[in-house]
Amino acid sequence: MTVAEIARMPALTDAESDVVDGYLAVLDCLARINPGRADHTYGALRAAQALVARAADLRDALARMFERGETSVHAATLARALRLLDGSRRVARLDVPEPRREA
Repeated sequence: MTVAEIARMPALTDAESDVVDGYLAVLDCLARINPGRADHTYGALRAAQALVARAADLRDALARMFERGETSVHAATLARALRLLDGSRRVARLDVPEPRREA
């Protein structure tokens, strides 16, 4: 991340930051599991195993937000952070790729 991108990063609470990080970690695991993109079963298996832990981390971050009285999700702010952290590219990896054309 460049200095300019860091400067544009919205201010987040610790719990919000953990939610964003946890959400991106879950996306990364799901992308590695994606059967339309995976190359090897072992890598997909390892990603599936990691997904359980990353989902628990995300759940715990959301629970911390709730326990601290952060009952509202500021979607626009969190979306801005996700965009700055390359969330769109990560989400795109969940899509089923178009079939390859044979030459």
